[in-house]
Amino acid sequence: MRSWNSTKVPYFILMGLTDSSEMQLALSVLFLLIYLITVLGNLGMIMIICLDHQLNTPMYFFLTHLSFIDLSYSSVITPKTLANLLTSTKRISFLGCFTQLYLFLLFAGSEISLLSAMAYDRFVAICNPLQYPVIMSSRLCRALVAGSYMIGLVDCSFTVLSIVRLPFCNSNVILHFFCDIFPILALSCHDTYTTQIVVYIFGSSTMSLSLITMSWSYLSILSSILKIKSTSGKQKAFSTCASHLLGVTIFYGTTGFTYLKPRKSYSLGKDQVASVFYTIVIPMLNPLIYSLRNKEVKNAFFRVIQKTGGTWQLK
Repeated sequence: MRSWNSTKVPYFILMGLTDSSEMQLALSVLFLLIYLITVLGNLGMIMIICLDHQLNTPMYFFLTHLSFIDLSYSSVITPKTLANLLTSTKRISFLGCFTQLYLFLLFAGSEISLLSAMAYDRFVAICNPLQYPVIMSSRLCRALVAGSYMIGLVDCSFTVLSIVRLPFCNSNVILHFFCDIFPILALSCHDTYTTQIVVYIFGSSTMSLSLITMSWSYLSILSSILKIKSTSGKQKAFSTCASHLLGVTIFYGTTGFTYLKPRKSYSLGKDQVASVFYTIVIPMLNPLIYSLRNKEVKNAFFRVIQKTGGTWQLK
């Protein structure tokens, strides 16, 4: 079977979500609205946390990086998806495809690790409140964030390097709306068993480490909450974790459905719907989840608005 590489056929073709022109128009409007909310929500969250000194705590330090990661990997996927929906040309260059895959895996892996760091932060805040400022020092927070990015970097580097070296068949059509791992592997003429093992080892290791950390943290949190006698105390302790738990459940549910299941159960339609959630929808939901349920963020927003308004009046 004749194979091709980036020098012979320098591009892939992304099939997208649908062939219907009416559906493409509707999806383009929907995705554009979601992306605008994503950009405004995450940038707004970052600006509020940076401008309001009362949010200068480890929890909001992690939340700043979560917003940055959500904004980044949404920007890696959504603009190209919008361009493909609005134009008849659905090409993406060989280099562009693997760059998109690399950046997507980098930010997705970083988010998985960062979510476990946020769970540990909540564990210390609830189970060791008196020692919280000492344990969650700025040095430890920076180390946890740097470690999250490093894990994402190592994960995506080994995964992409194992895929990009494969020979590809005559077809250069990717049955997906972005350059994802398994739709690209499906184009290879070579046996991809070893590559899939590499993908599963790094992906499952990152996710398992994060899940173990979060499970241990929340079991300890649950044990501490049950020891609290007052109902108001239990509600206050639980409310500090509710937003994080909701975000984790949505993110892990969709990514786990897509990547941690046997390839025999692969379903193009179902996998694409799940992919839309964790690449396009979840980056929009996170700032809403963490702000709408958080009085501190709401109060900080009004303080920033008042401060900005006062500055404009002085000018």
